[in-house]
Amino acid sequence: MTNNPAPAPPTTVVVCLPDLPERAHMGALPANVEVRLVAPDPAPLPDLTEVDLVVPLQRIRKPLLEILAGPPSRLRVIQTLSAGVDWLIGRVPEHVIVCNARGVYDAPLAEWVVGAILAMQRGLVRARDAQTRREWDEIEPPELAGRRVVILGMGSIGTAIADRLRPFGVDVVGVARTARTGARGLDELDDVLREAAILVNILPLTSETRGILDARRLGLLPDGALVVNAGRGRTVVGDALLEELRAGRLRAALDVHEIEPLPADHPLWDLPNVLVSPHMAGESPDSTRRAFELAGDQVRRFARGEPLINEVARYLLE
Repeated sequence: MTNNPAPAPPTTVVVCLPDLPERAHMGALPANVEVRLVAPDPAPLPDLTEVDLVVPLQRIRKPLLEILAGPPSRLRVIQTLSAGVDWLIGRVPEHVIVCNARGVYDAPLAEWVVGAILAMQRGLVRARDAQTRREWDEIEPPELAGRRVVILGMGSIGTAIADRLRPFGVDVVGVARTARTGARGLDELDDVLREAAILVNILPLTSETRGILDARRLGLLPDGALVVNAGRGRTVVGDALLEELRAGRLRAALDVHEIEPLPADHPLWDLPNVLVSPHMAGESPDSTRRAFELAGDQVRRFARGEPLINEVARYLLE
């Protein structure tokens, strides 16, 4: 979000890109773009102090943060391939613009949420568990129709989830940072939780949302409620959720976790009322293609001095 113009680029734009086959999806770049590639380990890294725009992957996060913490450098734009930018919180000086991959992962993530809800609500997880034991477990799972689904985080992903859920006959209630048409504000969260048969949490991790679903708020959910977390693991107090799950009062479908990868000895793995997936809700070959296409478009915009898209609001970086 933001239509602010990009900082005026120099005659030659130096960009740092991952040396991956998917880079082909970025398309042709203008003649004034000089590319520095980040190859896999153990190849040396390019000098990030000489770069105007960077598309970071995991390997250069640490050196990039060191550049951001040092004296002002040439760097002006960070274009992530992810929607989440919480690893940059408190690290980005005012002269650097951060743009994310907003919109890239809406469809697959929304599909995962709907699939997880159906799998838990209609007994598919329980049936699969019985299948592995070769047991004919006759069950009578509840319907999804007629239930209230609260979506915590009503941006583009939340909207995509709501659009896919409404045809199932559910009552969708959206919650956003501030109240607006179609969404209630975070200041009403306590009241909303008391009526949520299903809570979908897709909040980004910020200083405001860290631990927002704590023991008190989880305790407001009705007995048997389903907690679906596809946002960020640390927006939920893990021990508090684990206590509710162990007691059998709540159910959960979790794609994100406080610790990732989830340790092999973590108790969540063994709970029958929990579906665990490895932070893959938004991943697909198509979303990867879209992420690189977006990055290529941003490089072209920057090289031509055009406004960038998907600029991350400063409050999300503080």
